[in-house]
Amino acid sequence: MGLEENVAEVDDKARWTLCKHTFYDLSNVSPVVFMFMLKECYYHGNCKATVKFRALQEQLCLVLHNDPKPGPATFIVQCLYVSPVFDNQSQGFTHLVISSFRRFLKRSKPTITEDSLDIKNSAAYLLVNIIRGQIKHDEMIVMKILETFDVKLPNVEKALCQNKEKDYLSCGKAQELIEQYTFELVKSQLYTIAVTLMEHFSISHYGQSFLLDMIKSNQFKAAEKWATFMGKPMLSILIEEFVQRNMLNDAYQIIKKNNLKQDFPDVYKRCKESSLKSLAEKGCWDVAEARINNDRQLMEYLVYLAMEAGYMEKVDELCERYSLDRFLDIKVLETSIPQGNYLHLEELMVEDIIWVDDVEGLLDATCQIEDAKVIGLDCEWKPNYVKGSKPNKVSIMQIASEKKAFILDLIKLHREVPERLDSCLTRILLSPGILKLGYNFQCDIKQLAHSYEELECFKKYKRLLDIQKVFKDPRGGLAKLAEKILGAGLNKTRRNSDWEQRPLTPNQLEYAALDAVVLVHIFRQLPDQGDEWKSCIESHTETTKKSKKRTKT
Repeated sequence: MGLEENVAEVDDKARWTLCKHTFYDLSNVSPVVFMFMLKECYYHGNCKATVKFRALQEQLCLVLHNDPKPGPATFIVQCLYVSPVFDNQSQGFTHLVISSFRRFLKRSKPTITEDSLDIKNSAAYLLVNIIRGQIKHDEMIVMKILETFDVKLPNVEKALCQNKEKDYLSCGKAQELIEQYTFELVKSQLYTIAVTLMEHFSISHYGQSFLLDMIKSNQFKAAEKWATFMGKPMLSILIEEFVQRNMLNDAYQIIKKNNLKQDFPDVYKRCKESSLKSLAEKGCWDVAEARINNDRQLMEYLVYLAMEAGYMEKVDELCERYSLDRFLDIKVLETSIPQGNYLHLEELMVEDIIWVDDVEGLLDATCQIEDAKVIGLDCEWKPNYVKGSKPNKVSIMQIASEKKAFILDLIKLHREVPERLDSCLTRILLSPGILKLGYNFQCDIKQLAHSYEELECFKKYKRLLDIQKVFKDPRGGLAKLAEKILGAGLNKTRRNSDWEQRPLTPNQLEYAALDAVVLVHIFRQLPDQGDEWKSCIESHTETTKKSKKRTKT
């Protein structure tokens, strides 16, 4: 027997070792001994339970290749008979054994030599004993046995017939047994497992009331699974119920998955419009446009949403791209659409927005910013909707006092004067005399550091106050916080616009400036007598030194 070891590292201080020889040869190991060894291995060491489970799962998958008698599948079934002996830990060990076997099957299915019918019959015999209460396993194990061994009604029938000496009336009662067990599951509101059995054994005599009971119990996944099994009539009822509960996205997904668009055109349209509105509110206009798939009515609705948000440049862009001007009177609609209650720069008495894209402007802006006691910080970058791809570089950085907002063109400044940019921003971010305000700015500073890795300015800062941590209410973001503190929110429709285009539109400039200016105005509303916010001020002045590899001479 080999003594190879599999070591799982949790951290520098905690290590544990599992010796392969423990399970190296299962040819003469009984299920009882096997489960006892499994228990001992599990309780050995100081690792977290999840780490132990995964390590043992992988190890068991490997050692099942060592040909336990009379075969891996039968051996696992026998282990499932034994596992209830371990009382409170029995279900955990049972899940471990089954999941390991399923992984083993995926890797070695073509090489298994056991008779598949015999395996199914053995699993069915175990299933019958569990249903009758002769072996104690929870209902979830029943479902896993069905899925793993694909037990069918004839297998259950044969298992019942094997007990005919004890109960000669049981032969031929497989359907009745399964249906009675399913009824008990329904009665206990274990709908997910009950539906799995109904689907597996083709039990279809439950009606609409069963579907409604699942919905009332918020068992929506089970309801959808059962409705899909029953077919179009039940799916239609489920869709209508979802619509009544305003669960439009769930209704839409069912319509889409089951190709029911023609049966529910109004619902489908409402769902799509709701989805578009949600995307528009998040500022994801490009994603919303892509999901329209050239549907003219939905495109009109998206234009309406842009107008409702006051995003007129997006209205012009869409109308020009899709030739919507012939049937959409923008001027008439614009006057009839109510505008939201949003903050504007003039209401905050902001004197100027200064665009900074050259060295002279950068130096002048730095001097003016250094005269301020409190500044707001923010940054913007062009969104990237390609899943798995890297985010785009941060395009602009906003630095604002109460009266002025400076918007730095980081892309241009970094390209033309990187050293000056690094020096100026270092002076600002490390200044002990300036309190810097941000909203979840830790995320922004990481993005800045990632975008401009060679610059040192984004790796260190002093006296940064995260407004989000002060108010401890992240719901709705900065827009909702501004509405709560200042009486009006922020229009976030341009959040995901193209921040790399030059020049930025006036509306983009105002949006960018407001995000930084509003932080200063919110800060001014903090109670004068309270100093709790001071405990939220953070500084980070240490840079992580990367170890340099020595070059060979």
